[in-house]
Amino acid sequence: MVGDEKPIIIIREYDPEKDRIKVEEVEKKCEAGPSGKTSLFTDLLGDPICRVRNSPAFLMLVAEIVEEEKENEIVGMIRGCIKTVTCGKKLSRKGNDNPNATNDSEIAAKPVPIYAKTAYILGLRVSPSHRRLGIGLKLVGEMEDWFRENGSEYSYIATEDDNQASIKLFTDKCGYSKFRTPSILINPVFAHRVKVSNRVTIIKLAPSDAEFLYRKRFATTEFFPRDIDSVLNNSLSLGTFLAVPRDTYTAESFPGSAQFLVNPPESWALLSVWNCKDLYTLEVRGVPPLKRALAKTTRVVDRALPWLRLPSVPEFFSPFGFHFFYGVGGEGPRAVKMLKALCDHAHNLAKDLGCRAVASEVSSCDPLRLGIPHWKWLSFADLWCIKRLGEDYSDGSVGDWTKSPPGLSIFVDPREF
Repeated sequence: MVGDEKPIIIIREYDPEKDRIKVEEVEKKCEAGPSGKTSLFTDLLGDPICRVRNSPAFLMLVAEIVEEEKENEIVGMIRGCIKTVTCGKKLSRKGNDNPNATNDSEIAAKPVPIYAKTAYILGLRVSPSHRRLGIGLKLVGEMEDWFRENGSEYSYIATEDDNQASIKLFTDKCGYSKFRTPSILINPVFAHRVKVSNRVTIIKLAPSDAEFLYRKRFATTEFFPRDIDSVLNNSLSLGTFLAVPRDTYTAESFPGSAQFLVNPPESWALLSVWNCKDLYTLEVRGVPPLKRALAKTTRVVDRALPWLRLPSVPEFFSPFGFHFFYGVGGEGPRAVKMLKALCDHAHNLAKDLGCRAVASEVSSCDPLRLGIPHWKWLSFADLWCIKRLGEDYSDGSVGDWTKSPPGLSIFVDPREF
């Protein structure tokens, strides 16, 4: 900037026809990692709104700097989306599963979800040459105005728990508070197929059966999307898989989710798969040549001797795709082992479809996380921060959600991962 003149910043809606190339340039500037350090780069494959496009309502804003005798320059952007999710639960006697119940003692109160219209911010970027000018704050403020205009009660963001710049912006300047700390678990896809336990039968559910099961068993999970049917029927959702003990059901004998829940097996698990590979790719840069060579050696050995099932490091140093596991759930003493079998099955699906990694995000205190294979050095802690957007909303049954304690589980919507 020249002199002490304060630049004129315009915040407006993203125009894909004229802004796409300029936005991609800003993305590249923001992702230029420190020299000599390992960095993760994202390629949005020419679609800057790909990570919100599948949400019920979404918006992308750009920040444009206006200078005399110069073409306006895009120096920042932000994405946001709005959905209705579970924020708590209450007890109700309505809708009891037992059709033969005749009196109050038989009609037990059951938990039902409390929903809130909730907004999510992601993809906030400001060009390194134009930081400390309040542009990020302006972008967040304009996005929150859109959230309020569309009836959102809460807004939340997700960031790495060590991203101090992002945390300070949202907690110190934008009024957000630290809320949840889920774990992002990442596992490589090996050159060999992994063995799936023969003590488990895996059944691919029809979307209608998957929806029924999720609504009946997991609708009270925090952040569960009320439009789960839209998620499951999206072309990017590759299927929902149910694991049951061998000799209970087969794909042919499965009676449907309604009948299944009348008398379920002692243990079972559920997992859905989302195809992030067709939305964007990742690439690891800045890895020293020696480490790259060692990684390549593991792949060569794995391909040459697949029966040994040796762990290998995939080719992460060129653009690669991955699958995301969502809707992770289960019941019973062997649910963790059932989930492990599902993850192994999904690993092989990812291998068949050319992915080099699989990922999931679960609550840090979810007991089922023990059944999700992952490499610790690839995985990391996430931090979700939340803000109540208006005081004119009723507290309702859940009170102020921002002050509620965490539950054991959390539902991570794959549409915004």
